[in-house]
Amino acid sequence: MLKNLSLLFVFVSCTLSVFAQKKDDILGKWVNPTGEGQIEIYKKADKYCGKLVWIKEPNDDNGRPKLDIKNPTASLRSRPVMGLEILKNFVFEDGKWTDGTIYDPKTGKTYSSNLSIKENGQLNIRGYIGISIIGRSESWKRVK
Repeated sequence: MLKNLSLLFVFVSCTLSVFAQKKDDILGKWVNPTGEGQIEIYKKADKYCGKLVWIKEPNDDNGRPKLDIKNPTASLRSRPVMGLEILKNFVFEDGKWTDGTIYDPKTGKTYSSNLSIKENGQLNIRGYIGISIIGRSESWKRVK
C-alpha cells in the first residue's frame, strides 16, 4: 500500500510539473489561427514583447509593403506592419503572462491582454477592454 501511494505521489508530481509554466516558455515564434502572420515573442529587459516577423501578404495592391494605416496616431501610419511590435509589456506571474497589451493593425486598436500556454502547447491570447470577462480569446501554435 505504501509503495503504491509513493508511486502515485511521483506520478502526480511529474504530471503537475509538465503543465507548470516557466517564464521563458513563451519565447519563440507563434502563428496566428488564420495562418496569416507569425509573431516572435522575446524578452525586453524584464518584460515580454512580440513583433510580426512574417505576413502571408506583406504587400498592398500596389506591391508596396503594407503600412500601419489604421493606427489612431497619424504619425505612426507610415510605419510598416512587418516588424511591428504588437505584444507589449507582459510580466510573468503565477504561471501566466499578464498586464500586457496587444495591438491589432487591422483595426488600429490596442487591447489589454493576458497570455498563457495551454496543456496542448498552444498559446492562449486573451484581449479585452476593461475587465478580462469582456473580451476575445484565440490560440496560436508554435512555429517549428
